[in-house]
Amino acid sequence: MELQPQLLVIFGASGDLMKRKLAPALLRLAEQGLLPEKFAVLGFARTQMNDEDFRSNLEDSIKTTPKSDAWNWLRERLFYCQGNYGDCESMKRLQECLRQIDGRMKLEGNWLFYLATPPEVFDDLVIGIRESGLNKSQGWVRIVVEKPFGNDLESAQHLNRLLWTAFDEHSIYRIDHYLGKETVQNLLVLRFGNTIFEPLWNRRYVDHVQITVAESDGVGTRGRYYDLAGALRDMVPNHMFQLLTLIAMEPPISLDADAVRDEKLRVLKSIKPLEPEEIDENVVRGQYGAGEVNGQAVPAYRNEPYVNRESSTETFVAIRLFVRNWRWEGVPFYLRTGKRLPKRVTEVQIQFRPVPHLLFPPETAGQLKPNLLTLRIQPDEGIILRVETKVIGMGMQVRSTPLDFYYSQLGTPIPDAYERLLLDAMRGDQTLFMRADEVEAAWRIVTPILRHWENSPPPNFPNYSAGTWGPKEADELLERDGRKWLTQ
Repeated sequence: MELQPQLLVIFGASGDLMKRKLAPALLRLAEQGLLPEKFAVLGFARTQMNDEDFRSNLEDSIKTTPKSDAWNWLRERLFYCQGNYGDCESMKRLQECLRQIDGRMKLEGNWLFYLATPPEVFDDLVIGIRESGLNKSQGWVRIVVEKPFGNDLESAQHLNRLLWTAFDEHSIYRIDHYLGKETVQNLLVLRFGNTIFEPLWNRRYVDHVQITVAESDGVGTRGRYYDLAGALRDMVPNHMFQLLTLIAMEPPISLDADAVRDEKLRVLKSIKPLEPEEIDENVVRGQYGAGEVNGQAVPAYRNEPYVNRESSTETFVAIRLFVRNWRWEGVPFYLRTGKRLPKRVTEVQIQFRPVPHLLFPPETAGQLKPNLLTLRIQPDEGIILRVETKVIGMGMQVRSTPLDFYYSQLGTPIPDAYERLLLDAMRGDQTLFMRADEVEAAWRIVTPILRHWENSPPPNFPNYSAGTWGPKEADELLERDGRKWLTQ
């Protein structure tokens, strides 16, 4: 699909996201010839810079060689406008810059705004765009909003209402970079392109589902943001629920954006929010203390930069949820995410039920394990199916054997999630972006947990050491059901 001429306007263009993710993604798209010939990027931020400073800063951050043809092509299409977010004079200056570039490069009034800014300036920016008339053009105008999209149900609803004062829903792209990952997209193909899986993808054959998003890093320099957000807000209503909905959704009638998002929404609506008396039994929170990760001593969360020394913010959360519909009734979904865990890994584990009748000798029966399908999102993206096979020899011994596929075996570099999502926003494809009702449905599940925690004393933090798999209560959450965490 050939892209239309367009101008990408990045708010917060002097920030970390631009340098680490957006600029490299744009360069890789340019290298593959995927950007339109009539294309430009206008950076907007508070930092004092001119066009040449902006280009040089990005060149330094993405470490490209000045002789790269793709970089030279992109470089001459990079422009910069300095201003304050939402300020009336700044918006007028931006409008002038935008219209000059659009006219000179014949971009036909197609503008894509990208809010790569802290969430506290979203309101000012949206109001500034609306009041200055930048939301109207002779072409199309779209807006991409980074997470966090609100911090509870009420704030998410407020942000949706504000966006609707300036943009139609079909012009709003709420980005979740997990949906741009190759293995996440492959979930649709795995489920609906293989007859061997879909008949088994239900409560009759699946015992339970686990989703683990583990990080070995601490909060780094994000202490100010993280101490206000915590693990639950930061990961669950977006990344983890998006993985859950793709696992649990019904087959859509097509791959049209709204057909896919309709089915994801039905899953979220099928998850009954926990009552206050159910939360402590089904949700575990933790905060890491000092410990050792990958052989290196690391400080406790409360000793990280910009973190309150008496912080009660959780850096770990584990949840047991049920999708109350015909397909999944009675099948628990266990979600776990945390900082300073032993390794960085994101996996979905689909544990099938054990065989209904054992044919083998008693000494063999204990060796049999239920089939397990593992979807590795990161690192080493791939799919592993554990099956039971006979050990070679005269006796009847059984062992688990992985049937595996890794994307690295293909020899083709895996595109970064931002490459795919930027390209989709430029194309006008919303399939991998969250719709307003999806966002609000996710917060309806999470907000009661947040409110309960606000009114309950926190555990005796810290309650797990850095380099371990979280508090013991997270293990007990599964042990009560006769299960255990599979990602170790």
